[in-house]
Parts: sequence; structure tokens; C-alpha cells
Amino acid sequence: MGAAGRDFHDFNTLFRNNDEYEVVAFTATQIPGIANRAYPPELSGQLYPNGIPIRPEEELEQLIDEHQVDEVVFSYSDVSYDYVLHRAAIVSSRGVHFVLPGSEDTMLKSTKPVVSVGAVRTGSGKSPTTRKIARILIDKGRKIVVVRHPMPYGDLKEQIVQRFEKVEDLDTHDCTIEEREEYGPLIRKGIVVYAGVDYEMILREAEKEADVIIWDGGNNDFPFFKSNLHIVIADPLRPGHEVSYYPSEVNVRLADVVIINKVDVADPEDVKTVEENVRMINPNATVLKAKLSVIVEDGEMIRGKRVLAIEDGPTLTHGNMKFGAAVVAAKEYEASELVDPNPFAVGSIKRTLDKYNIDNLLPAMGYDDTQIRELEETINASDCDLVLSATPADLSRLLKTDKPIVHVGYELEELEKPDLEDLLKEF
Repeated sequence: MGAAGRDFHDFNTLFRNNDEYEVVAFTATQIPGIANRAYPPELSGQLYPNGIPIRPEEELEQLIDEHQVDEVVFSYSDVSYDYVLHRAAIVSSRGVHFVLPGSEDTMLKSTKPVVSVGAVRTGSGKSPTTRKIARILIDKGRKIVVVRHPMPYGDLKEQIVQRFEKVEDLDTHDCTIEEREEYGPLIRKGIVVYAGVDYEMILREAEKEADVIIWDGGNNDFPFFKSNLHIVIADPLRPGHEVSYYPSEVNVRLADVVIINKVDVADPEDVKTVEENVRMINPNATVLKAKLSVIVEDGEMIRGKRVLAIEDGPTLTHGNMKFGAAVVAAKEYEASELVDPNPFAVGSIKRTLDKYNIDNLLPAMGYDDTQIRELEETINASDCDLVLSATPADLSRLLKTDKPIVHVGYELEELEKPDLEDLLKEF
């Protein structure tokens, strides 16, 4: 059971060449349009010359019965314990084993030092943390490569190993908005990024050009690589999720360093709750506090304006966040109103807003050309003075809008010692 990422990696490392098992299907969820494909023979290996079907998760019970399944392996992230156990109940009620793979068996070992970045939820601040770690190591004279958690939502045969060095590579690989959000800021800083589907092959390619590899995690998943320094971001805007979401607690227990982020906008009691939970389950971790410094290219354009705030998609959808950097910037520069996109939304954008009960914010959804056009139509129809875009993707490369766009960025700022530079110096 997966969402086009961890599931493929678990198959590759545990089952691909293992003739003690027959994998009859993947199920897919979370990401629009990723079901009804196949895991191709180029990736599935000699035991599966015809590939493996990928079916919607709604067909889980049907697949169990149809194929007389013995085991169901749960292989995706950023879900509550209730959610996981509900799926376990469905599986167990049919007399079938429900399996959660252990972290160690799926971690690949590198010949180079690995710094890994994870989180307790989507939207906690992994990306700016990865950028800061990269800058520190580059300033120390190290050649670094970032390997990003998978987002293979297109043609899997074309995404086995992907290398991004130039912004144009995003177009070459026909990247979704979500991929552009993650890869673009690193590429623009001159950092090579690898991603794809087969992480054994990806790791070996990255090792050829790196002194140090940075693993940049997705959602709240634990690393695909065995790490020498594991840094996990906790989010006091969602207190308690570090011990109630899967695999958040796994990440915290594995952490060498936990950064409690966003402490400047969180309730102090919630910050305290997160710190107490972290210290309870991992008393040996170094705990830091930090904030996200919001950077606006032309803040005075916002003042007094009616703005349409765009945040990155996963943070607002399965990340369950109610605001991001665009809202912070709108408040700081005294926008007169956050315009609700719901009356103007079309197609899949409207369905996304309804599904996740999103008001006064627009997630930057764009998993295919149709959805990108629907995002463009929604923006152009919105009754606003300007667009405040806090997605790290450069929407101006993808959309034609009749509204001015003000871009909002954010960078990690530690608030106490030891900071990341101190910890990386020791590393």
C-alpha cells in the first residue's frame, strides 16, 4: 500500500529479487492520478516480466480476496495512528497479516557520509533546513549532492534515475509543481539534486560526484539511506503529532538532532509539549529551537491589497496546515483581505478545496497539465488585487496570470546554540 514513493522503495529493497514472495499489486492513494498505472518490467525485475499493476486503495479488499493475499505491506507516510490501524483492521478482518517494514532493512548503505533531514509532518520545514545544511557544507569546501525523497508521478520508466543541475532540467523531466517546489530552490543555488525510483542506482550515481550526501526526506518518512547524522524537524503548530502520526515517532526515535521549528508563531505551551514529547522518547537527541524567516521580494505591494494567498500543496492537503508563509507575509505587510478562492475554483482545484476543507488559501496543485491549467484558471478568475505566492516553485514559468505575483520565501533561523553550523562542524 503506497503513494508512489516509499512503496516502490520497499518493493525494490525487500521483494524485487526475492522469490519467496509474489507481489500481486500496489495500491495507490494521496496523490491524484497515480493509480491505474503499472510498475514496469524495467523496475520490477526478472520475477515480474509483465510488471505489477497499481490499483486505487479503494480496491484493497477486492484485491485481497481476488489474489488470496497472505500479507499487506503498509508503505506510505504522514498519516495518523488511527488511520494506520483502521487499515490494519480491514486487512486483519480478512485473516491477512498487516506488515510495517522496519527502518533498518530498507536503509541503503553509502560509501560517503550521509546527513539526513526528516520531519514529524509535511510542511514542518525540511526544505529550508536542507538548504541551510547544504550552504554550510559548501562553505566548508565540501562537494555535496542532495538526494530527494521520491515523487515519481509520471512515466516510471523515464524516472528510474533523475539528475537535476539546471532549471531547464525541470522542464526536460516534465516535473510537477510539487517536484519544482522541492528541486528548484536547490538547483538555483547551484546544488545538484537526484531523485527517481530506484534509489540503489541513484545512490551509486550520487556517490560518484559527492563528498557528502544530504538525504532530503519527504512527508514525515524516515530515510532511505543509513545516516551518519539524522536531523528531524518538529512542528509546534501541530503539537502531539510527533507521537501520534506515522512514521513521525520513528523519525524522532532515530534522530540525532530535533529542531523544534516555528517557535515564533506557536503557542509557548505547544512548544513545551513538543519538547517534552521529544525528550521523553529520545532523551539522547540534541534539541534546538528555530523559526522560519519570511522573505518578501516587494512587501509594500501587499499593503492594503486584497490578496490571493498560495501555499505549497502537500502542506495544506494531507499536511493539514491552516496557513503558511503567504499568510504570515499578508499579516506582516497588512493586506486588507485574504481572498477565498472557493467561489472561483474549477475542476480538480475545487475538489481539492472541498476534500480538505480549505478556506482563504489556494494550494499550489499541479500534478499534470490539466490540473496546472485549472490552477491558472482559478487564479485568473479570483477577485483579488494580487497573488501572494509562497510555493517555492516558480509559477511564472508554468502559468499565464493576469494578476501581479509577489513571491514569498522562507529560510531556517536557529535561535540558540549549538546551531547547525556547530553540529556540522563536529560531524
